[in-house]
Amino acid sequence: MNTAVNENNNIKKVSAVIVAAGSSSRMHGIDKQLLDIGGMPVIARAVSAFQRSEIISEIVIVTREDLIREINDLVEKHGFSKVNAVVKGADTRQKSVFNGISATSETCEYVAIHDGARPFVTQDIIKNTVDAAINFGAASAAQTAKDTVKIADKNGKIIKTVDRDTVRLMQTPQVFEKKTYLSAMKSVPDSEFFTDDCMLMEKFGQPVFTVESSPLNLKITTREDIIFAEAIIRSGEND
Repeated sequence: MNTAVNENNNIKKVSAVIVAAGSSSRMHGIDKQLLDIGGMPVIARAVSAFQRSEIISEIVIVTREDLIREINDLVEKHGFSKVNAVVKGADTRQKSVFNGISATSETCEYVAIHDGARPFVTQDIIKNTVDAAINFGAASAAQTAKDTVKIADKNGKIIKTVDRDTVRLMQTPQVFEKKTYLSAMKSVPDSEFFTDDCMLMEKFGQPVFTVESSPLNLKITTREDIIFAEAIIRSGEND
């Protein structure tokens, strides 16, 4: 059994929930989950990272209903033995994540939620984020801002400059104690919208700690991102 151990040497079981239920609307007709990057679909690269991780016990993939069969075929083709379920997503991210968490085993204690469109997450990022979550309750991979950060109004007028040392660009995995996440889900109305799972935990009052990640852990969202992804493959920098 693959497990993680906290600072008190208590063994914890961690499940990965790979979320790939989006519509790919910003890709103008290209389904980013099945897009071939360097000979392997984006979603397969993301799943592969968690398959290889020694601290991940199982994997649940959440996808659109029309992709379930293709994703199951990919799981079989690539021998992803840790995948125990491929489940249907919902109309919002948080509902899709809830569907994924609901499919994890009863023994799961922590969930590592990851975007299926982030194919280059490394073993170190997974391990460091899981370790931080187990020790602090909740953690997310993130990148410290390098550029100067401004706050602007709706017309584009700059209002103020933010100290970039305090700014984090959020990534995934985002790792939480399973029972805390489910409690947070029950505490907010279905109509409330969150752009990531950390927002849900913040609303619930659970502190979330960030773990320094890498710009290579990019999310493929637009056509331009495909160029960067292919460059990462060519460079050999991917884990």
